[in-house]
Amino acid sequence: MLVLVAPGQGAQKPGFLNPWLDLPGVADRLREWSDAIDLDLVHYGTEAGAEEIRDTAVAQPLLVASALVSAGALLDGLEPGRVLGATAGHSVGELAAAATAGVFPAGTAMSLVRTRGRAMAEAAAVAETGMSAVLGGEPEAVTAHLKGLGLTPANINGGGQIVAAGTAEQLAALAADRPEGARVIPLKVAGAFHTEHMAPAVTTLEAAVRDVAAEDPAIRYVSNKDGQVVASGDEVVQRLVGQVANPVRWDLCMETFQELGATALIEVCPGGTLTGLAKRGLPGVQTLALKSPDDLDAARALVTEHAATAE
Repeated sequence: MLVLVAPGQGAQKPGFLNPWLDLPGVADRLREWSDAIDLDLVHYGTEAGAEEIRDTAVAQPLLVASALVSAGALLDGLEPGRVLGATAGHSVGELAAAATAGVFPAGTAMSLVRTRGRAMAEAAAVAETGMSAVLGGEPEAVTAHLKGLGLTPANINGGGQIVAAGTAEQLAALAADRPEGARVIPLKVAGAFHTEHMAPAVTTLEAAVRDVAAEDPAIRYVSNKDGQVVASGDEVVQRLVGQVANPVRWDLCMETFQELGATALIEVCPGGTLTGLAKRGLPGVQTLALKSPDDLDAARALVTEHAATAE
């Protein structure tokens, strides 16, 4: 059974969309989305520097666009429901996963992610907040340690990785007082995502989804909230809204992939982060990171090999 996953914020790199523009129709699609959301995706994906694309209001639409473009290239001519056993996204990647599952069109995903990115950037500007990766240590002990410092375990990613989020002062305290057996690495993100600091963004998104007509997923959609398969399109949309201010449980998503019988996992562009976690958290599952069109032949071969076991 094949799982298709989409990465979250931080996966973007300068120029990473350049090779995709050589594929027929991609440049036109990106320009259409750019006009619709008033953001030059082609510029930011090909010419902009690392600091420009670190901006939450830019990074989030760019990541969803790249995920949709690469997933579209991979699945061109195929019926996703017949070849994919499940789909999921990490944080903002959930919007791309929902569109891939048929919950709403790609254009709706781009509109929502533009609103999401702006709203989260505004919420992050209220106070100096951030995130740090905690690598290693006993997960329960790490989580308890973070809560003792007033931090939120905002991403519980599995594979020995938990991301802490909170104020600059709380993160400084973590750097000075690390959990036993763990390393702490500050992350280059603009705020404490998936925490109470993002509550204003939830309110903005609630208004943005009122007119969204959601279809039930045509592919099993695995939610960040609790790793559960969500069969209702309306519930998927509501979870997308609430997830902005709640922790990402990618560890539970991977557990669900395993329970569903996953034999392979493809991470769409810009792949790498989630395949790395899968190599540690899903032993025996084949993984492939779809970083450029050069990876499409290998990815399609994986689709052919594992699609027969999709339900």
